[in-house]
Amino acid sequence: MNKGYHGMDLGIAELEELSSKCRLSIVKMVHKAGAGHPGGSLSAIDLIVGLYGTRLRFDPTDPDWNDRDRFIMSKGHASPAVYSILHEVGYLDYEDLMGFRTLGSVCQGHVDMRWTDGVDFSAGSLGMGLSFGLGCALAARMDDSQREIWVMLGDGETQEGQVWEAAMAAYFHSASNLKVIVDRNGIQNDDFLRVQMEIGDIAAKFSSFGWSVKEIDGHSMPEIVGALEWAAGITDGPCAIIAHTVKGKGVSFMEGNPSFHGKAPNDDELRIALGELS
Repeated sequence: MNKGYHGMDLGIAELEELSSKCRLSIVKMVHKAGAGHPGGSLSAIDLIVGLYGTRLRFDPTDPDWNDRDRFIMSKGHASPAVYSILHEVGYLDYEDLMGFRTLGSVCQGHVDMRWTDGVDFSAGSLGMGLSFGLGCALAARMDDSQREIWVMLGDGETQEGQVWEAAMAAYFHSASNLKVIVDRNGIQNDDFLRVQMEIGDIAAKFSSFGWSVKEIDGHSMPEIVGALEWAAGITDGPCAIIAHTVKGKGVSFMEGNPSFHGKAPNDDELRIALGELS
């Protein structure tokens, strides 16, 4: 890959095809493991594919390339989405995906930069990724590097106060190389956000902290690509894309179903899912 080049230069149809491949990998690896988080992986994958396919600078042959862009998956339980794209772009083998959540596998349950090439953040408790991303953004500035820092947050995750401390600090430091994508699927671990603790208008909240904000349909690839281009053009401070998505997108019995936040499909459900996704 040309290291001065942004993304893989894929067109809309190619991006949509890549998303379909990743969805198949997500349900297969979670089923094989008998555990994992398919719902939030399926809601996020179109956004991640759009980012890797058009904007993010990376090099699978040189995972430690210092000037690569960073993708920080703050909602790290959605690791199947990350592993599926890392497989498609050359960081992981298919056998790695099928070892998901097994002892010693490079595909652990939560993304971990110590285990997996192409992962730039070790996740655990929610709410930490934006702070980490801000640190990466400020480090890039100190290094006089053009690298961009992209952070994906879950909407339930924005209930964490640390997210808003980081948002305040990012605006104060004019971190224009810091870009956030919020996967606004309306469901968290135990139930719908409206039941657990509704967070309201996330776009307005980021805007009130001084951020530039754009809302999109997180499953419309043309809107995703346009929003990524918009975000890359923001140079006067941090920006956020609020992507309205469907938990479990693409699998009928998972869509909008809180039960599949953290549950693997059984054998019969896998057959249905593969039929719908193929």
